[in-house]
Amino acid sequence: MLEKTTRVNFLYDFYQSLLTDKQRAYMRAYYLEDYSLGEIASVHDVSRQAVYDNVKRTEAMLEEYEQKLQLFEKFKSRTATLRELEAYAEEKGDTYLLETLQTLKNFE
Repeated sequence: MLEKTTRVNFLYDFYQSLLTDKQRAYMRAYYLEDYSLGEIASVHDVSRQAVYDNVKRTEAMLEEYEQKLQLFEKFKSRTATLRELEAYAEEKGDTYLLETLQTLKNFE
């Protein structure tokens, strides 16, 4: 479950601008603020089922966006490459490369 939550949080970070205000509110409350479906329903004056349906549809939309745009996969690939470069730079004692990589990590 934690792996799914982490994935959805990343997908939300990448694609939240493609969601409606209501979808963002429900996803933020459910995944980032750890509200229950019932708590979200109470705040928005809707049924628990309505929140559940919206969250599930939004999850599917995020997965569809990722399938098409691959932003999260590209991010994971770049992160892995940066880690490999860091390990290489540390092994070789290359402080210039380490500083350059740190600068790149600050832009993520």
